[in-house]
Amino acid sequence: MTRLAKVRTRQPKSKSIPKLTPLTRFARELLREWRQLDLPRADARIVVAVSGGADSTALLFALDELIKAKKLEVSLVVAHLNHKLRGKASDADARWVRSVSRQLGYSSETSAIDVEKRAVKSSDNLEQAARRARYAFLGKVGRTNKARVVLTAHTVDDQAETFLLNLIRGSGAEGLTGIDLKRPLEGNVNIELVRPLLSWATRQDTENYCRVRAIEFRVDEMNADESRNRVRVRRQLVPLLRSFNPKFVERLARTMEILREDSLALDTAATRLLDLSLDTQQAQSLQADLLRLAPTALRRRALRLWLEQCRGDLRRIESAHIIAIENLLASPKSGRLVELPGGATISRGKGRLAFHKAKQKHQS
Repeated sequence: MTRLAKVRTRQPKSKSIPKLTPLTRFARELLREWRQLDLPRADARIVVAVSGGADSTALLFALDELIKAKKLEVSLVVAHLNHKLRGKASDADARWVRSVSRQLGYSSETSAIDVEKRAVKSSDNLEQAARRARYAFLGKVGRTNKARVVLTAHTVDDQAETFLLNLIRGSGAEGLTGIDLKRPLEGNVNIELVRPLLSWATRQDTENYCRVRAIEFRVDEMNADESRNRVRVRRQLVPLLRSFNPKFVERLARTMEILREDSLALDTAATRLLDLSLDTQQAQSLQADLLRLAPTALRRRALRLWLEQCRGDLRRIESAHIIAIENLLASPKSGRLVELPGGATISRGKGRLAFHKAKQKHQS
């Protein structure tokens, strides 16, 4: 692997970043995807998440190309969350992002959070805790700046790694559809989270773009730590699969796109099934008869949608919980319960399934 240059904290003068005419291939591809995703091309404020790595740095500089070339007339706000996982290196990343943003002429917002402590407190793993903290921060930046769109720099490689990790964990069909190209940002229905590199740019593309433009970027040494599952998939499993098919990552991305389209169709049907099964006389209850007769795939999706509505999320809900609820549907006996993570329960009685919130513990 090519050795990456270290980035100086003190940035060179702006004349070291030449204006490009014509647009680079990478910027042209980004503009094509921008149009495909129907993203605003004028009169909009957009937040771009920048960690300092090659992917997010390439996205920032390619956007800058398009803005300077008048292909986009939008206002950028650069956002960076310091996860405090790498000591002084994490702090240096934050300074680097602020410096580059200032050099390019964009405002930046940075914040810091101890993700390791948060993971212990929430019982999440480190990756989950970092993800939750990051999107909460991006949502806050988006609201503060009245942004319509928040961008992240996930690539085709991230998509493939996510698929393989979910496959290894035994994920259902929904987990195998991978990362969404665009969706509402969690807790922010008026802000879209968009990943404009996801369907076409590989990690090699972003690194090559930075090298062609002589742009230095930050290197996270945790990306070489093979005690982390994602890193092992990246450094061991993906190269092995590429030995069978050099275009494995790109082919898998296409397969996931097909799975996503199928999943959307099933979700539409499952939503209709859930609407028909809701008990209008009793809140957070379902009539069992229609669900019991429905095809398994639709029934399970409808139950997941129902649990998400009742709980607010699907954290720690596994296929075993959905199957246990299905068994309640098949049972003629009333009074049986399924316990869910977090203390909530599902009961069967009088031809209905009912959701019961976890009981609050009273302090003495």
